[in-house]
Amino acid sequence: MDEDLLRSLVPEVIGALVRRGADFAAAEDAVQEGLVEALRTWPDQPPRDPKAWLVTVAWRKFLDLVRASDARRRREEHTALEPPAPLGSATDDTLELYFLCAHPALTPASAVALTLRAVGGLTTRQIAAAYLVPEATMAQRISRAKRTVAKHGLDQQGGLATVCRVLYLIFNEGYSGDVDLATEAIRLTRQLRRLAPHPEVAGLLALMLLHHARRAARSTASGALVPLAEQDRSAWDTALIIEAIEMLQAALARDALGEYQAQAAIAALHADAHQAEETDWVQIVQWYDELVALTDSPVHRLNRAVAVGQADGPQAGLAALAELDASLPRYAAASAYLHEAAGEEQIAARLYREAADLATSVPERDHLLQQAARLNTCR
Repeated sequence: MDEDLLRSLVPEVIGALVRRGADFAAAEDAVQEGLVEALRTWPDQPPRDPKAWLVTVAWRKFLDLVRASDARRRREEHTALEPPAPLGSATDDTLELYFLCAHPALTPASAVALTLRAVGGLTTRQIAAAYLVPEATMAQRISRAKRTVAKHGLDQQGGLATVCRVLYLIFNEGYSGDVDLATEAIRLTRQLRRLAPHPEVAGLLALMLLHHARRAARSTASGALVPLAEQDRSAWDTALIIEAIEMLQAALARDALGEYQAQAAIAALHADAHQAEETDWVQIVQWYDELVALTDSPVHRLNRAVAVGQADGPQAGLAALAELDASLPRYAAASAYLHEAAGEEQIAARLYREAADLATSVPERDHLLQQAARLNTCR
């Protein structure tokens, strides 16, 4: 039983049902019922054409749903005959689903959940476990998202930038429960790159691969956070880094720079350094200049200030940081780091404690508290 194959067919089959006249919500429900039937029968009776089998079964499930509704009985009688082939382009169907799931009327959380369900083929239970919420809560979120998409139809879809943002949100959730969301996001972004060979999609995939390549070195066996400068670089996945850099170079050569390409270029410069001391911070600052020009993001400005502190000295970094809003996420942590580099350990220790109070995860909080304790011990 090839579950990966089964999941890869989900967006194609949903697209086929939508083109045949099913609304999005009903098509998605019917395909999920078809998947249950496939899991039950395929191990003993594998079909010759898995996609055709799933389209047929899902369409029958859809007709059953239509028959259950008196208000739609007339439509059922009209469409009961087998709809005419051909199935059409799987590429177009799947790409359309990406855009539908990034519908502008959906919240980011709903778009993420719907993408994992409709395009990724994950079950509601798997998505709920990955996001550490009750299954009923996730089911409601997905149901509302499907109703929203069905209400607005195909006249208003998300753009490629929105699709990329949704996939990056999935990637940044990392791993929890029995679903590795980072790996799932990479799988979906690889698929999107085949369907939409845009340089920004390639840039996003390169960025994911470069971050994913450092995964094994990012924490200790006990789960403690290991900062980039202290990571064991021999544990980085060289094959992923090579793939990502080649992909990024090809994207940059198309001269259509976007934010994900710029972020990937920064990550590539980190990956290119055999030791932290060899990092080309001057180039990294230049790429942050490009990134800030593209996005004007306060978060990117914050990261740029830290890079300036590495390239031109901590006082220059603190001067760049002083131009930013002190309420920014991780502002206190960045300030603590730069003050420590400037030799102002008492100020740094206080800021590390403040940053720990604002940390969004236990490993991050513990790391910042350790930094504060280390400086207090040294005094």
